Amino acid sequence: MTLPDIQNQVDQRGVALDEVGIDGVRCPTIFDDGSLVQAGIGDFAITVSLPSERRGTHMSRMVEIVEDLLRTVDPRQLPTVLKQASSKLEVDAMRLGVALPVAVRVESPASGQSAWQTSDVQITGVKNGDAVSVGTKVTAQVTSLCPCSKAISDYGAHNQRSDVTVETFGFADDPYPIRVGQLIELARSVGSCPVYPLVKRPDERFITMAAFDNPAFVEDMARDLSVDLRSRTVSHRVSIRNLESIHSHDAVASVSWTPDAVASRM
Repeated sequence: MTLPDIQNQVDQRGVALDEVGIDGVRCPTIFDDGSLVQAGIGDFAITVSLPSERRGTHMSRMVEIVEDLLRTVDPRQLPTVLKQASSKLEVDAMRLGVALPVAVRVESPASGQSAWQTSDVQITGVKNGDAVSVGTKVTAQVTSLCPCSKAISDYGAHNQRSDVTVETFGFADDPYPIRVGQLIELARSVGSCPVYPLVKRPDERFITMAAFDNPAFVEDMARDLSVDLRSRTVSHRVSIRNLESIHSHDAVASVSWTPDAVASRM
């Protein structure tokens, strides 16, 4: 018996869709970038641009792509995966993303003890014709101590945890310019002091004094991280969010940068 292929019908409304596909597909996967290897549950999304004459897309094939091509997620290989996936889906433009937590060992600054610390990672590949780009995003936390509070107070200064999100962008010739482990280290390097998963009393003393000696605004953190990435000639977007301890609002800052040589090809 031949079943009708309804989604493959011609659509007469003349409206192309920017994106259509699947989201929230949670599957076991292995993250392997040649340096960091971890198994976990990835949250996958695949969308395509749909021409006006096509009524629907092949969503079951998208699940097959996750099963067949993304059992291991290697950002270096994502351009190849995108080309294979776009051929299977019969499209020229598509987006593929996966979000998953990645854990690294972090050593406490004074006691020397270590524990696992988890950061959120998101890898996004985009194909548009022959052009391919890969975004690698990580979010880590640091401590930030307010320079103004320190300057105007007789003693002490307010401080808080800050979310540091950095996304780098690579292209077909260099899709993965900085590895996830390095990005986590860079994100943890800004602010007043890193956040640690295991803190004994000597560590708490060290962290408190280190933060007091290195006050930083959200503006400082965004600029410092962007300067570092610019020195590496890496396209990026940096976002900082202070979870303010004495204000009823958060403080935020962001900056994006693309090298001239890359911008001229976009």
